[in-house]
Amino acid sequence: MPAMPERMLVLFDIDGTLLRTEGAGMTAMLATAHELFPSKTFSFEGLSISGRLDRLIWKDLMIAGGVEPSVELHELFRHKYGEHLRRGFSHTSKSHPLTGARELVESLHAHDGCDIGLLTGNYEHTGLLKVAQAGFSLAPFQFNAWADDGHHRRELPPIAMSRYSAHTGRETNSSRVIIIGDTPLDIDCAHFNGCLAIAVATGHHPIAELASHKPDLLVQGLDNWTEIASWITSR
Repeated sequence: MPAMPERMLVLFDIDGTLLRTEGAGMTAMLATAHELFPSKTFSFEGLSISGRLDRLIWKDLMIAGGVEPSVELHELFRHKYGEHLRRGFSHTSKSHPLTGARELVESLHAHDGCDIGLLTGNYEHTGLLKVAQAGFSLAPFQFNAWADDGHHRRELPPIAMSRYSAHTGRETNSSRVIIIGDTPLDIDCAHFNGCLAIAVATGHHPIAELASHKPDLLVQGLDNWTEIASWITSR
């Protein structure tokens, strides 16, 4: 009897890949900082944000505002940031899926050879909120890695793979893992760990810049989701 083919683990970035929140996350972070330190001035001007972990963005925001970061402050900020983001979504802010994103997720979720997760710079509670607000079912995303889990994006793929193995009882070879994202850091964390990278030019990085980082597949967007799904399932 022939051996069963190995399954693929497909890990999606959130912001700029699956969805956009039109700045809701940044707005909520600033609101949180101002609530905690009303006498300070906070701004994202000059800070590196794209593809980075929220815990690192928080640290840079605090230092730029003249506040000494600490573990205790981070936990407080993290909690209140979630409250501000939820409040923003309940009033004016919106989270919406990018074209083809839901179709791609649903197609891969329905495929016998694929499992799905999230690999993102978001905290778990705020990342799940963004995804749900954009109209995605959370059910497909079983094997995830978050900003809570590491200090660098390169640390996240092994965490998602470990959770996958613990849940399914199957070992996962990194060559069977595909990371889909819109930044050079998504490509970097994939290749650093021996995974495949699909780069999507739907964020702040033009397609020429993404091409220079040599992703395994480069697309303008997820509009042609059937072709992307075919590329993944043919691995």
